[in-house]
Amino acid sequence: MTLRLGYGTNGLTDLRLDDALGLLADLGYDGVGLTLDHMHLDPLAPDLAARTRHVARRLTELGLGVTVETGARYVLDPRRKHGPSLLDPDPEDRAARTALLVRAVDVAADLGAHAVHCFSGITPPGTTTDAAWLRLADALAPVLDAATRAGIPLAIEPEPGHLLATLADFHHLRTLLGDPEPLGLTLDIGHCQCLEPAPPADCVKAAAPWLRHVQIEDMRRGVHEHLPFGDGEIDFPPVLEALAATGYGGLTVVELPRHSHAGPELARSSMEFLRSAAGATNGAAAC
Repeated sequence: MTLRLGYGTNGLTDLRLDDALGLLADLGYDGVGLTLDHMHLDPLAPDLAARTRHVARRLTELGLGVTVETGARYVLDPRRKHGPSLLDPDPEDRAARTALLVRAVDVAADLGAHAVHCFSGITPPGTTTDAAWLRLADALAPVLDAATRAGIPLAIEPEPGHLLATLADFHHLRTLLGDPEPLGLTLDIGHCQCLEPAPPADCVKAAAPWLRHVQIEDMRRGVHEHLPFGDGEIDFPPVLEALAATGYGGLTVVELPRHSHAGPELARSSMEFLRSAAGATNGAAAC
């Protein structure tokens, strides 16, 4: 299998980070999607630099690549899921999210990560769409500057229900910002199944020039629920074939954030499923 597979730590929150990384290496994963959160490399706790160095050594020892993900639910505010966001009406709150993303870029540089993931957030009540896009562009400017300095792409994710929800929205942001070099795309395969008009494999082909990070799980049309492989509607061999054909060299990370209670078993079964799906693709190509 030519794809480099990873597993998200947001689906392994019942494990210590050292244990989670060891598990993934033992299962044959190529890397990890590391969500900065209170249980795994807390970005707001003391001694971040020293803790980051420890994680970097651990990744090197295990031969794991890494993407830094920033989807922790309550890392900034214990009362607001994913709050504050880049679209918050309060400039100080928006600045707090921007500062977190800049810190994530710094952590990614120290870890040797291949990308930093982020998303726009939900448009607040009373905010026009035009105002929300302008807030997003303004709030991302310092993050893109940091990404440029670090030489690490910022991979924004279209998220159902958010201002930036679709591939078309990603291209709108690119245009609004003047197509900055460090801005790339996180493509979530389940989200493609959920709400994109084209099938997931076609979304991969269309997104190929901007792919900087990929998340993968099963999902059903119109329902934003991350599902274990086989529990949704996605036909995976064509998706994996399309990903391999793009030449994308980053991680394809299994994203099951609501299944941490079964994380070790799902990490094992997800690897088996993806290997089997890739084998089906390779077998068809050989016929």
